[in-house]
Amino acid sequence: MTIERRRRIIRRRRTAIGTVLVAAISFLAGMTDAAGLLIAGSFVSFMSGNTTRAAVALADGQTEYAVILLGALLTFVAGNALGIIVAHNASRRTFRVLSGVTLILAAAAASTGQDLATVQFYGIVLAMGLVNAAVEHIEGLPIGLTYVTGGLSRFGRGIGAWIVGTRRPDWAMQIIPWLGMAAGGICGAFLERALGAGVLWLACTLSAIIAIVVFFIPPRLQKRHAHRPPSHASGLRSTRASP
Repeated sequence: MTIERRRRIIRRRRTAIGTVLVAAISFLAGMTDAAGLLIAGSFVSFMSGNTTRAAVALADGQTEYAVILLGALLTFVAGNALGIIVAHNASRRTFRVLSGVTLILAAAAASTGQDLATVQFYGIVLAMGLVNAAVEHIEGLPIGLTYVTGGLSRFGRGIGAWIVGTRRPDWAMQIIPWLGMAAGGICGAFLERALGAGVLWLACTLSAIIAIVVFFIPPRLQKRHAHRPPSHASGLRSTRASP
């Protein structure tokens, strides 16, 4: 077996593992997203929608609701930041992120009662921000776990590029997060109708199961799912090379 063929086989295996992982986590995100929307009445990962709702609420004089939605925006940003902090220098970064998501979902599920409704809402939002750090790319292809609009846009542009002859084999992968999130959303909506807020415990359990499975993925593969910022040295070389 040639070195090049061996590299292709390894790359295909990494891509397959990453694709299955993205599909599973997107399903979890979709399930939690739909359940959270039905429980709280506001989006827990669609921050564009919450931004628009906050603007409309302000225009309608619903200042308290607008403040809650703006708080959700800050919580989502904090969740994304927390995801990077949690995963920093972790050998099993995806496992660590999903473990954090599991704990936060458990706390949200336990926050029952009308007086804790906002706390529960923010807990779900925080978990949805955190989960985005679980997988950031597959073999250099950017992946969005809770914000599938970008993936659908890249998928559509991939179709256009394929039609005009600029063909890349990886563009079709962009539909995976949407499929996972759509399937999870349908499941989460039906479960919420049957179980109410208890569906959060199911989402928590699913997150724990995925985390346990991910634990057995070699750490070197989990690290490959993160974006690597350019090193300081490479930045210096680029600066020196520029006129």
